[in-house]
Amino acid sequence: MNLAFIGPSGVGKGTHADKLSARYNLQHISTGDLLRQNLESHSALGILARKYMEQGELVPDEVVDAMIEESVRRLGPDRGTLFDGFPRTAYQARFFDDLLKQLNRMVDAVIYLKVSDEEIVNRLSGRLTCRKCQTPYHTTIKPPRVAGVCDLCGGQIYQRSDDSADMVRTRLRVFHRTTGPLLDHYTGTQKLVIVSGEGTIDAVNARIVEALEAVKTQGYEFATRQEVEKITVVRGAGLLPEQLARPSLDLVLLGGPGSGKGTQAEQLSRELKLPHIATGDLFRENLKNATDLGKLAKTYMDRGELVPDDVTEAMVEERLARPDTQRGFILDGFPRTLPQAQALMDMMASLQRRIAGVLYINVSDEAIVNRLSGRLICRNCQTPYHKQFKPPKTPGVCDNCGGELYQRDDDNPNTVRARLKTFHGQTVPLIEYYDKAGLLHEISGEGEVSQVVERSLAAARSLSKAR
Repeated sequence: MNLAFIGPSGVGKGTHADKLSARYNLQHISTGDLLRQNLESHSALGILARKYMEQGELVPDEVVDAMIEESVRRLGPDRGTLFDGFPRTAYQARFFDDLLKQLNRMVDAVIYLKVSDEEIVNRLSGRLTCRKCQTPYHTTIKPPRVAGVCDLCGGQIYQRSDDSADMVRTRLRVFHRTTGPLLDHYTGTQKLVIVSGEGTIDAVNARIVEALEAVKTQGYEFATRQEVEKITVVRGAGLLPEQLARPSLDLVLLGGPGSGKGTQAEQLSRELKLPHIATGDLFRENLKNATDLGKLAKTYMDRGELVPDDVTEAMVEERLARPDTQRGFILDGFPRTLPQAQALMDMMASLQRRIAGVLYINVSDEAIVNRLSGRLICRNCQTPYHKQFKPPKTPGVCDNCGGELYQRDDDNPNTVRARLKTFHGQTVPLIEYYDKAGLLHEISGEGEVSQVVERSLAAARSLSKAR
């Protein structure tokens, strides 16, 4: 039997995953544990993930997907698996289905633990975590035997700073936005099992076991779209009507790795005199300045966890509200997924603004592979260069800060193709979303840099005149 557990933090996935793994002799794979294991063992993927973290960057989805794939391929053919916290998005669900199919496996059931938002807020306010091994506890539901001490490793138990009521509600909004398409996917494939996660641990566990026993005998009726609609509430303001929006040239740049998106953003920023907001720079800025959001992001990184989308979204929202964006901005690196695009629409509506246009820099995959094989990065300030298209004045030395230039390990052809597969999987729905909204402007990113710049500027200026 192969199972996946989905649901927001606080519904008890970890607790019930442990019980089910023991009952059905399943290998329990948790994405959080998997990331920490790779970091601690200094595996190739762990080294790659740590490099992103040390550079103040988010660990890309394709690295996590690769960890899942490596772990799944190591499994024995006769033992089932329980995945805890994966998949989190509809794209990851499709990746997961394809991976299992290659191994002649399939997901038997995807269990969604249904708990009300207010109950989750109440639960997380009492959550405790071991600093050393990350084992979760709760002040009333699952207290440690000795107050403040982990039962497993003797480490110190503490309450996480992100378990405040306001922060939990923010995370829940992001979860619901992301999970709607995921539930739709598994409803369509007849794999979704919805179980109430409220009540005692034993009562919830009994409901899950009853459902799984029915699945095993093919006597279970999987969740319908009508049932999913009851638990996925559409949130957010959506696209603000143009007549209500304050006039400003707010642009989003999309493009695959190596498409030249950063270069185009810099040129547009310079020519249009608008701030270039790159999410990678924004993340590093918050970490360096130890802002509240930077400190929160660092707590996840220090625990060997992925920084959740709600933290990234909060950084973007704070940046877009600064005074220097009043005339407009060039947003680079966000959104990467459809739920993030919907979050951006909500942010803009709250600012009484509207995205003016989305410039999609389209470059063929093979051209991107060729480009990235010549890419160089400054170790100090992360400024990108290219051996052919944008060489530094002095070989090996950054023009901006004098730092050493190097080639990233993930710029080899096989890794680049894996990243492109993830990019296309996540971005096709995003492109369709913006196209339907009448905001998409596709620009050929091939040819001389100056030619691409002219195309981008022409598109941006036409949008400026229209406002």
